[in-house]
Amino acid sequence: MIATLARAQDEVCVCDFTDALPLEQPTVSHHLKILREAGLVTSVRRGTWAYYRLAADARERIDAALHSIIPTTVLA
Repeated sequence: MIATLARAQDEVCVCDFTDALPLEQPTVSHHLKILREAGLVTSVRRGTWAYYRLAADARERIDAALHSIIPTTVLA
């Protein structure tokens, strides 16, 4: 989901995720809610659907988290 949002030019509808993934809408919405609560995605509701996009600082936060787990080393 994060990768899809990172590649998207515009917001992505929950319905797009359910069409692309072998998951039902409640499961997709649950995972997106967790990402929203973590501040990694933002959402807006239009009618019955919610549309998501990557939060402005998400790339930097994800990069920092990955570097803390897998540090980049310079080979001499």
